[in-house]
Amino acid sequence: MRKPNIAILGATGVVGREITKIIDELKIDYNEIKFLSSAKSAGTKLEFQGKTYVVEEAKPESFDGVNIVLASAGGSTSQKFAPEIVKRGGVLIDNSSAFRMEKDVPLVIAYVNDEDLRKHKGIIANPNCSTSQLMLVLKPLLDKNPIKRLIVSTYQAVSGAGLAAINELTENTKARLEGKDFENKKFNKPIAFNVIPQIDVFCENGYTKEEMKVVNETKKILHLPQDLPISCTAARVPVYNGHSEAVDIEFENEITPDEVREILKNSFGVKVIDNPANMEYPTTRDASGVDPVFVGRIRKNLAFQNGISLWCVADNLRIGAALNTVRICQKVIEMELY
Repeated sequence: MRKPNIAILGATGVVGREITKIIDELKIDYNEIKFLSSAKSAGTKLEFQGKTYVVEEAKPESFDGVNIVLASAGGSTSQKFAPEIVKRGGVLIDNSSAFRMEKDVPLVIAYVNDEDLRKHKGIIANPNCSTSQLMLVLKPLLDKNPIKRLIVSTYQAVSGAGLAAINELTENTKARLEGKDFENKKFNKPIAFNVIPQIDVFCENGYTKEEMKVVNETKKILHLPQDLPISCTAARVPVYNGHSEAVDIEFENEITPDEVREILKNSFGVKVIDNPANMEYPTTRDASGVDPVFVGRIRKNLAFQNGISLWCVADNLRIGAALNTVRICQKVIEMELY
């Protein structure tokens, strides 16, 4: 198997740095690697696997000879460079929302819908962070019992909005504790000691773009009918890292909480912590810095026939972004799709 030349686009960002770390952790076997960014961050030095690399400004010619590009530099940057990458024979694995819902672009969670990778035409999309952790939970359940209805409520950490959002939570919290005025810039409302029921802009139907991403991406990844009822409410919470989700699922056939626990205990990328009698259930602190999607509070849903309610948490910078990007890269290499 030939070794690919890899480039990381957006290498100095929060997710870009996490991608770099996970490439090392997963021991991705590559021939050469380069780190790319905007002109503003070009020249930054990065230490990686015992070597010092200088981050280069991304230009069309930067992708000459590159087989796989792992991008986390924003939608406009991905749209700008995607044609250049594809034209040069490279495969773009993109973290932004730019291509997710395009018909000819596979939207992939590694180990969930790997076969969709074979359909790529040079671009592969990484799903939204809140969708990503949900798919590793839903797929093994869907394989056992068709899903009839789905309601998801997300409680999302500020790191999902980038470094500026992380800093705003810190500064806003300090100001509030010291009784000082604070002007929030990244969020529409103060984030300290608050929950904001808005992520991204509102659509005509009253849902936000973030909520509709969960609805539409879930259907695309799991190949669900377009008329399957799915609803989502997304809120930003004053947590640095780790998204939480309350999930209510109605199945076609009867299923018990014990059956769900057993299915998930034997599923890839999922760890069940579910013993409420001993206060054992997952929190964002359990998930931060590690790979699994943690699931607990598995119980019968009292509103749905054949319904199950559960709680899941995951590190949004890893499974929600960087980890899945690198896992896709790993699959592309293994399946020789570059």
